[in-house]
Amino acid sequence: MTIQAIPQWQGALSDDAARRLPAGCRALAALAGEVLGAEVRGVPVVADATATVDGVGHRNALVRNRDAVLAALGPGGPVLTVGGDCGVDLVPVGFARHRYGPELTVAWFDAHADCNTADSTPSGAFHGMVLSALCGRMERRSAPPGRHSGADAPAADAVDRDFDASPAVERGRAVLVGTRVFDPEERRAVAEGLVRHVPPPAEPAAVRDAVADGPVYLHVDLDVLDPAAFDGTRYREPGGLTVDGLVAAIDAASQGRVVGASLTECATTDPVSLRRLVPVLEALGRALEPGR
Repeated sequence: MTIQAIPQWQGALSDDAARRLPAGCRALAALAGEVLGAEVRGVPVVADATATVDGVGHRNALVRNRDAVLAALGPGGPVLTVGGDCGVDLVPVGFARHRYGPELTVAWFDAHADCNTADSTPSGAFHGMVLSALCGRMERRSAPPGRHSGADAPAADAVDRDFDASPAVERGRAVLVGTRVFDPEERRAVAEGLVRHVPPPAEPAAVRDAVADGPVYLHVDLDVLDPAAFDGTRYREPGGLTVDGLVAAIDAASQGRVVGASLTECATTDPVSLRRLVPVLEALGRALEPGR
C-alpha cells in the first residue's frame, strides 16, 4: 500500500484553509504511514491562491494541481489518498472509473453532498462541486454575465473540460453516506437518481445494500463524523457518525473489491485529536488489503 499526501487547500474557501488543510493533510498522512506501515509520498501542489474563474474559486490552481496528481499516478497497487480538501479526489476517482469501468461504485462519506455545479454553488468552493464533476455535470448552463458574447459564447450545457470526468461515474453509482447538509441542487441530484443517499446513522446493513458488488472507491471526508467524535474539521455539522459507526460503515461498504480510498478535510495537527482516527485508518487499511 502507498499513501499519497495531496496538501491541496484551494477547493475550500474558508479564511484559514491555506494554513490548516495542508498542515492537517501532512500530519494525518504521517499518522497513516505509522499506523499502516506504509510509505507516504507527497504530491507537490500549488501553494498560492488564484482568481475565481467561471464560478470556480482558485480555478487555475486547481487545474495545475489536477495535472500534478495525474503525473504522480503510480503503476498500480492499493493507494490511500490523504487530502487536503475533497477536490483532491477528482483524479483518483476519475482514474478508477477509467480503469475499472462503469461498474465502479463510489461510496462518498461526507456531511455535505458535494453535488453543486458552477452555476448552483453558493460559494464557488470546488470541494462542494467535486462529486458533480465526477458524475460529469459540472457544465455551466449559461455564460457568466459580461464574460462571453457573440460568436465566442459557450454553447448551453457545454462540458467543463477542466473538471468533468470522462468517462463519468454512472448514474446511481455514487452513494452519499452519512450526508446531512444539502443545497437545493444537491437535493435535486438525489431526487433524480444521479446519486443515492444513506442518511445518518448509516447503519451497516443500509450501506451494504446501497453499495453494489464489484469495484468500490471509498471517499471519506472527516466531517462525516459528529463534532463530538472528532472536532478537527473546518465544516462541523451536528448529527454525524461516531468513530465506531464510521468504521462499521466502511467495513460494510468494503464487501466488494475496494480499488482505492481517500481521507480528506483534516484541519488539525493536534496529536490527541488525530489519534481518535486510528480505528478509521485501520478500517481503510483493511479495505485496501490486496486479495482481501
